[in-house]
Amino acid sequence: MVELEDIGKLRRSLGLTQKELAKKADVSQSLIAKIEARKIDPSFSKAKQIIDILESLGNDRVKAGDVMNKNTISVRPDDSIKKAIDKMKRYDISQMPVVEERKAAGMVSEAIILEALVHETGQEARVRDIMKDCPPIITREASLNLVTNLLREYPIVLVSEKGRLKGHITKSDLITKAFR
Repeated sequence: MVELEDIGKLRRSLGLTQKELAKKADVSQSLIAKIEARKIDPSFSKAKQIIDILESLGNDRVKAGDVMNKNTISVRPDDSIKKAIDKMKRYDISQMPVVEERKAAGMVSEAIILEALVHETGQEARVRDIMKDCPPIITREASLNLVTNLLREYPIVLVSEKGRLKGHITKSDLITKAFR
């Protein structure tokens, strides 16, 4: 979510002048200038108009490939649960895709592993025995808007090209890379 104090920075990153933003948002240029200078606290409706335009313009430019994390840590279906736990600890992650021949086959997370261990599944059991369905898979060209909507429902989105896993996007990736 864009904050009022971010309006100027985001406007400049999109290559817009105050006048251009004002025209697109159907507000006055002086209102934009006063908001950016923090001389005015705009009404909610005016702030929303401006922020909605900035977000839509930003979403049109930024694609999934721009924000994805290419360093996807994964496990294979035939790996042991212990190996999955060790990877999660080593890389300080809470979830990872299950990948077979560079194609996503499912998902495993701390919660899934914990549930399996509570139900007395041994650590030597295989990931395939506990993995859940794959999270959504999108292309590099998917819009930031689509990514944001998917991350409202899923903890991770995978990025694939020609059926091969190329990266992933989490909420943290999105916040870190898309809304600098």
